[in-house]
Amino acid sequence: MAAPGPAMAPVGEASVELGFVEPAAPTRLLSSQFPSKVGGRPAWLSLQLPGPERLLCGGCAHPMVFLLQVYAPRDRAFHRTLLIFCCAAPACARRRFAAFRSQLGRINDFHPAEPQPEAEAAPEPRPGLRLCRVCGASAPKSCSRCRWAHYCGKEHQSLDWRAGHREACGQPGEAAGSLSSLNILFPEFELVMELEDSEDQKLENLKCVESMSAAESDCVTEGLDEQELEAMAKHESKEDHIFAKFRKRIAQAPDQVLRYCRGGSPLWVSGENIPSETDIPNCPCGAKREFEFQVMPQLLNHLKVDSLGESLDWGTLSLYTCQQSCDHGNEYSVEFLWKQDFSADQL
Repeated sequence: MAAPGPAMAPVGEASVELGFVEPAAPTRLLSSQFPSKVGGRPAWLSLQLPGPERLLCGGCAHPMVFLLQVYAPRDRAFHRTLLIFCCAAPACARRRFAAFRSQLGRINDFHPAEPQPEAEAAPEPRPGLRLCRVCGASAPKSCSRCRWAHYCGKEHQSLDWRAGHREACGQPGEAAGSLSSLNILFPEFELVMELEDSEDQKLENLKCVESMSAAESDCVTEGLDEQELEAMAKHESKEDHIFAKFRKRIAQAPDQVLRYCRGGSPLWVSGENIPSETDIPNCPCGAKREFEFQVMPQLLNHLKVDSLGESLDWGTLSLYTCQQSCDHGNEYSVEFLWKQDFSADQL
């Protein structure tokens, strides 16, 4: 099986686990291995997939693509996976993200009670499971000629048709279920988790506060009246302190692409656009949502976003999930994602 997910840490502890990307054999990233992964096609947990209409960007109505997933079981959810999708359409001026939660009991409709050895994992889609050849989402549409090429909608069907399916359609050399080679997905990696050294981080935070205090006392004040100086000090100390804390904290592991701390707090990159408690909506079940993990800007270095046209960008993406991990059977539950960008003076 793939490396244990973040929730293997004791429930209730505010320890932070860091996620790093590593190349992995394709068999490690299949649904049967319950992976944490970045890019490629989703490794769906429940095979009762969300309809493709739930994966349309609310800004441009184009299909979103898979960004990452984290396998994070809990005491009341033997299997539990959190997935994030994003809009990668180059012309989209209002990029949207979507987050889903899927959880299953040990005895379920899709996976055996005992884990399947990696060596026996089959790369082909399961019989009867219709996945889009382009993006790996639920595929209600099929090619009217060959009937075995499936798509989430007309947009990806048209892309695949122009990319070569028109010539190969129905040919014996193109095996049933073969995947499109369209380059619209993010590069695929395994997401490996490691525990952050909390004692070192406490020391770094203390140094950060001390350095900010020293910087304020050494401030050059010539040419500024008292009111202007006080206004600047209040603004700069808040913004500089938050960003300095962010930089100091990640300096211990600069390659981290994810921070997992269920019930903890995100590491913000700016003092701007930090959500209040009322900004985080409750789960439809009525329970509050709590912070679970954040996606770091370092992940962008691995996504080759330049090939997608306009750059995809964020300071951090923070995921909030139902405190109770309410059970929706085999259905995928929507969770809440907060996007924070770098402030202008940090760029």
